[in-house]
Amino acid sequence: MRVASLDLVEAVSAGETRAIARMLSRAESGTVEARAALDLLYQRTGRAHVVGITGVPGSGKSTLVAKLAVQLRSSGRKVGIIAIDPSSPFSGGSILGDRIRMGELAGDRGVFVRSMATRGALGGLARGTLEAVDILDAGGYEVIVIETVGVGQDEVDIVRAAHTTVVVSAPGLGDDIQAIKAGVLEIADIHAVSKGDKPEADKAVSDLKNMLGLGVALKGKIEGRLVPVIKTCSPKNEGVAELVGAVDAHRKYLSTSGEFEQRRQAIRERRMLKAAEVLLHDEFERHREGRMAKLLAELGTGHISPQTAARRLLAHIGMEVSE
Repeated sequence: MRVASLDLVEAVSAGETRAIARMLSRAESGTVEARAALDLLYQRTGRAHVVGITGVPGSGKSTLVAKLAVQLRSSGRKVGIIAIDPSSPFSGGSILGDRIRMGELAGDRGVFVRSMATRGALGGLARGTLEAVDILDAGGYEVIVIETVGVGQDEVDIVRAAHTTVVVSAPGLGDDIQAIKAGVLEIADIHAVSKGDKPEADKAVSDLKNMLGLGVALKGKIEGRLVPVIKTCSPKNEGVAELVGAVDAHRKYLSTSGEFEQRRQAIRERRMLKAAEVLLHDEFERHREGRMAKLLAELGTGHISPQTAARRLLAHIGMEVSE
């Protein structure tokens, strides 16, 4: 098994599509056998520019991502797309709507599209999303686009996974209110207004610029750069080249300002903490019929509080928690 895993790592690093697909399946399933290979692949990452695309459902994210990929390919870059699909209520698998909308990319060997099911995961990302980024990065994809399910109160994890975050808004969907509710103004490095052929599109662009200018979001001022607002129309391919230019300009800004390494470090920290949470959860599940059952019984009688029960559970697996 170890030899097979090493062979797969080498094949992924060589950019072999079938090997990448196999490794992505292993990462998504979370099998223990995949861990050693994923750890090796992580050591071969760090070259890709990770771009997050988020926005409310119906804002045209998938169509825009497809056009974005075509534009990026025109410059000769290899593009990986991780499209997070809502899970099917029947099978638990992804609905694969993104693959249907991205049909125009079929046959381009320089583009790899992967749909991943959320399977109930919160934060707009699937469980294996960041491992999938590692695989595509190690496989030689220079720009990796993560398209999230849709932004909401709890779905801002994309900012902790991407170097550049693009928020897509559509005119007529009440996105100005949605943006304020979800804190979208604060997480966006670039705003894209889709469906630019609609009469309300110019107003949406103006509203976003006014909100940014009035200081509703201070991110642009803190970074010393203005957050661009770009009007796009995917069917007419309008504004797509400008959007790619803004993405590239942001990548250059991150490098020259020194913030690129800061963002990478923040992503590493988030991944480490998230991995620790998963390991703890799995460890607790193993004790469900043992120590956890006894603590739940005491908790049910009111003899101990949830906080006390948690401390005892951590102590049971050898973790001391400071007061």
